[in-house]
Parts: sequence; structure tokens; C-alpha cells
Amino acid sequence: MSGYGYGDDERTFAALPPAQGGAFTRTWWGRAWLKALEDTALDGQQLKAGRRHARAGAVGAVSVRPGRITAVVKDRDGTSHRSDVLVREFSEEEWERLLDLAVDSAGHIAALLDREMPPHLVEDAAAAGLDLLPGIGDLDPECGCEAWDHCPHTAALCYQVARLIDEDPFVLLLMRGRGERTLLDQLQSRSVSRAARVDRAADDPSGVDVPEGDDGMAGVSAEEAYAEGFLLPPLPAPPAVPDGPGRSPSLDTETEPAPGIDPVALEFLASDAAARAHRMLVVALGASGEGLPGPQASQESHESHESPLTPAQDAVRLAAGSPVPWIAARLASGSGRTRAEMDLAARAWRFGGAAALAVLEEEWAPDAEALARASARLLEAWEDDERPTLRRAGGARWTAVGAEAQLRLGKDGHWWPYLKSGARWSPAGPADRDPATALATALAGDTAGTGGTGEGGSTGDGD
Repeated sequence: MSGYGYGDDERTFAALPPAQGGAFTRTWWGRAWLKALEDTALDGQQLKAGRRHARAGAVGAVSVRPGRITAVVKDRDGTSHRSDVLVREFSEEEWERLLDLAVDSAGHIAALLDREMPPHLVEDAAAAGLDLLPGIGDLDPECGCEAWDHCPHTAALCYQVARLIDEDPFVLLLMRGRGERTLLDQLQSRSVSRAARVDRAADDPSGVDVPEGDDGMAGVSAEEAYAEGFLLPPLPAPPAVPDGPGRSPSLDTETEPAPGIDPVALEFLASDAAARAHRMLVVALGASGEGLPGPQASQESHESHESPLTPAQDAVRLAAGSPVPWIAARLASGSGRTRAEMDLAARAWRFGGAAALAVLEEEWAPDAEALARASARLLEAWEDDERPTLRRAGGARWTAVGAEAQLRLGKDGHWWPYLKSGARWSPAGPADRDPATALATALAGDTAGTGGTGEGGSTGDGD
């Protein structure tokens, strides 16, 4: 999440780009924010207009400070209005109670450090009379257009802020009165005090009430011990990532290879193993991997998968990363595919590894519950006046009427874009949680006149 003008009592976030179709928020705390807006506003049409403003990118830079969020929102005619939404700040006494609740659980601290809003912290706070998330009537609008209720401008601001809260719940905590640095410092101070009490209890168990283990020795719970681990000094910097994988030795020698051994194929596999090891090291050391060739990240997306690749899947992985035609042809033959089928399978793999390959080559029929969820997701992905006509083509596939585009639903809930290539369907891009974004990817390829890859060989339904 990009931002500038960072301070502990105010943060200003650059204007966000227009939003694609689909929900504005994906986290439960972001949805709670929007529910407070939608339950408070009296005019549903104003909310819809605000949502359209936010989608169109009409909301400028957003300033967040204790008790208030502010932005300039433009109408379609170019008129600008300063819009504010007020949120009640917590008192000093309320913050003390909230901090004590957070320190009581290692899970609360870990989640906050990971920029998540832990549900149990919200529940514990609510039980103590502290509502972290806004409720009905908690979002008080003020706008230069002088509307008395939530107008399209304050509604647009709230929809945009939902996207900010999605990425960083400290935005919400800042509205309640505490900046990120102050809050983390106070949590750390309380953790240190708790650790000091535990140390004193270990020296003199009779003086402090500390839980005992089964053996009668004083100790602390695993949760508390884990929480104290966040106070340890940082680990040393990791070693530098090598510029590239090592080179495999040349196996082109005058020595006759053993029966069944192909030196050229073995050399290729050794190079592939070195490249995979380098990519795994890049990930392990936290490097960006920006210098790696494009297909490598997607073709290695299965690297951490819980089950190993089958020989047929690994053949596609190797073909997807090989620029040498004879290697792809040999892999196709060895895995029982035609060359055209292997080309199409390799294209799918580059977009998403084993998951993309399964969507290409395997049909599955969602059960009634999964199909209902998919249908609901398709309905909410577009505004009513923007929704395309989609016809289910059997299984988990929906074809856009009047376009050479198709959506395929993976078993993991992701939507995959496809384009018609002759009588078959070809992968058109990576998957997305939002079906509107996936279909836009397919339609962009259709508009460009790609008509797929021309490689054929997909097991598509030919609808």
C-alpha cells in the first residue's frame, strides 16, 4: 500500500487507481467497515453513486488522523468537494484497557505485527466495552456539498478507505487515536514489563503468582514465551543471493555412456536442477527475484506444493522452461501428448503451474454448494448495467456470449481466462479471485485479435 507524508499522528495515502469489478474489500475487518457505512446511510442511491465514484478513481489522496479521514472527491463534471468522515477516538483509559488485552495474548501481538486485525482481539475488546470496528452511526459525514447525510462524496471516501484498511488495519487504529509506532512501542513496553515480572517470579516464586508446570517449577505459557521472542535483537543479515545458478558440467566426453543414459538429456536435467535450487534460495533469502526470467516464477509455483509432481506434470514444467524445440518434442512424446498438446500445456503452466494445467486438462463438476457460490460471485463481480451475459458450458466453465472468451473456475476458487483458438480453448492469462478481472484479461486478448495461441490441442469443450 503506497503512502506518503508518514507521521505517527497522520498518514496521507496517494490516490488509488480505479478499481476493477468485484468487491472493494476482501478482509473481514474491511467488510465490517463497509457494513457500518451501508447500515448508517439512509439513501441507497447515494451509496451506489459513491461506489461508482470510488471505482472511477475520483477520490484523491486520503489523509488519516485520529478521529478523522479527509479527501477531495471529484464529480463527473470536474467539480471538487472536500469530504470528511469522523470516527470517535478512544480515551486514554480505553487505550490502556485495549493495550492490556493485546499483551495478554501472543497471538494478538503476532497478528498486529503481521498487519492483521485478530478476530479474538476485537471480540475481547467488545466484551470489555471497546468497539474497535465502527458500528451503526459511527461514521459521521461532513462534505463541502453540504449534504446532511452520507452523500456520494463521503460514501466514495469510505469505499476507498476500505481498500486501505484491507491492507493495513493500523489505518483503523490511527482513526481511534494511536499511530503505528506509538502503539507498537507501548505493546513492547508492556511485554518487557511482563517479562520482568516473570523473571522476578523465577527468582522468588513466593512473591508473585506465576503458573506452575506439572513438575511444580515456576514457568510461563508457551504463548507468553513466544510473545517475548519478538523482543529479541534482529537476526544478522542473510548472505547475498548468487547472481545465477551454477553451470552443470559438460557430459560430452569420449567415454561411452552406460546403457540407457543420454548425456545430453542428463546435462539438461542437471541444469534444470541447478536453476530450481537457485530459485528456491532466492525465495528462502527473501530476495525479490526480479532478475529471474519471466516464466520461472510461474513454472515454479508448485515448488512448495504439498504433493510432488507427477511425471506428466513435470514433463510440462520442463517443456515450459525450455527454449529448445527438440526437448519439448521429446517431452511430449514421453508424456503421451502430441506436440500441439504439449505447447498448449506449457502455455498453461507458464500462467500458473500445476493448478493452471489441471484447469486446462481436467474437467470437474462443482457440487451444488460450490456452484451456488460461483454463481453468486459472478453476480456480484459487476454492476447491474455492466454485467456480461455468461452461459455455463458444463462443469465449471462459463462462456461469454458474443465473445470468444471463457471463464474456468479452479477447485481453489480462482477464475482462469480462456480464448477460443479454432475449435478449442487456449489459456489467456493468470488466474484471479475476481471473475471480472479474469474475463477482462480474456477480452483484452480477444480485442487484440490473438484468437488464442494457434497451438490447439486443448481439452476444451468446444462450445
